[in-house]
Amino acid sequence: MFDDTYHTIAGPSEGLYKEKGSKFLSFAYPVVSQDEVKGHLDRLRKDYFDARHHCYAYILGPNKDAWRANDDGEPGGTGGRPIYGQLLSADLTDTLVVVVRYFGGILLGASGLANAYKAAARDAISHACIVERTIDVRYRLHFEYPLMNEVMRLLKEYDLQPRQQDFTLDCRLDVSVRQSLSVRFYDACRRLYGLRPEILD
Repeated sequence: MFDDTYHTIAGPSEGLYKEKGSKFLSFAYPVVSQDEVKGHLDRLRKDYFDARHHCYAYILGPNKDAWRANDDGEPGGTGGRPIYGQLLSADLTDTLVVVVRYFGGILLGASGLANAYKAAARDAISHACIVERTIDVRYRLHFEYPLMNEVMRLLKEYDLQPRQQDFTLDCRLDVSVRQSLSVRFYDACRRLYGLRPEILD
């Protein structure tokens, strides 16, 4: 059985790290798109307009195939990369962490900076509620009304809740099926005469 779960955070969280007068305010957000990432970044840049740097990293998708780390003017690899490393350490995806730095007048050096951004990111993540989600396949089921009871029995067998539904003469409903059960569910649908499963994803 392959793993069809992933971890993300349930809601926003915050953290803080201080070093030699510099303050590193950290913010973690659940996100599912680059547009959401941009929205959080724009708001933080507006709210903390007087801060020197807004470094960030994010990972998107159940397979973690979309990510970015940004140093926002800090020496290369000292801001975004340590934040990204903390996302990986916590095994998170669909998550953005932004660290806002207020300079305290004393240079921290490359290793000091990297450690500060790492610690700030870790603090925000430590205050987040981490949740496990399943990778799902979305189906649209087409059938005629007399088949309704059979279809509902099938959904109950797989513990599925219908999402969008249209119960006119030609019925249609959408369900999300855990990826590891998808092939079995599809085969079960095909065995039910008159039920036409359509994969939406």
